[in-house]
Amino acid sequence: MGGDRLENKTSVSVASWSSLNARMDNRFATAFVIACVLSLISTIYMAASIGTDFWYEYRSPVQENSSDLNKSIWDEFISDEADEKTYNDALFRYNGTMGLWRRCITISKNIHWYSPPERTESFDVVTKCVSFTLTEQFMEKFVDPGNHNSGIDLLRTYLWRCQFLLPFVSLGLMCFGALIGLCACICRSLYPTIATGILHLLAGLCTLGSVSCYVAGIELLHQKLELPDNVSGEFGWSFCLACVSAPLQFMASALFIWAAHTNRKEYTLMKAYRVA
Repeated sequence: MGGDRLENKTSVSVASWSSLNARMDNRFATAFVIACVLSLISTIYMAASIGTDFWYEYRSPVQENSSDLNKSIWDEFISDEADEKTYNDALFRYNGTMGLWRRCITISKNIHWYSPPERTESFDVVTKCVSFTLTEQFMEKFVDPGNHNSGIDLLRTYLWRCQFLLPFVSLGLMCFGALIGLCACICRSLYPTIATGILHLLAGLCTLGSVSCYVAGIELLHQKLELPDNVSGEFGWSFCLACVSAPLQFMASALFIWAAHTNRKEYTLMKAYRVA
């Protein structure tokens, strides 16, 4: 009789432990899957924002379809000697857009020959872009844009460099975190995901830093170079993607760290319970 009771009690304990362990595994697996989805979406958003040219957009009145003027503006815009003031004046005047890698303006399609002044429905315009070279990315900004004798503006210089470098650091951290997460799946353990969560937290901070540097840089630039009349500027959808990517990275980080930490803690308690 006593032996039967002890055996039944042991069976119930084992069954209860197995049931609880299964519920724990399902809960942590769900959190892990959600974190992976959030990580994937944030990575796509971050890559798209880096590769597109709509971090900031200018809206200006339609310019006259003058072949000589368009050709002159375009030649200055693509020139290796184009300074910050030169290409920003073109951006202000010709519905320019700015990305991390390129600057674009919208001008008449016929810039090398005469075109009639009357406008068609589409006004025969085309968007032309120029990539920033690495030299331009790390070039010093001046207190008075375009005036090399005005002294170096260290704040704007380092804000520009940070807004260029930090998104790549963020993307690299997320990719490295994905490799660690893959190793965790192969090993069938949630412990390595703590490192994945920390990397995503750092990636989110880098993304947030990049967005903040970009906003500060634009505001400081517009204090130096005031927008002309009838010209307005606004942050574009590429910038919005980066803004959305940051909270997604933070949420993925929180889920990764919670799942790994809580799983380890409850596994230790269940092990102690099983021994007892």
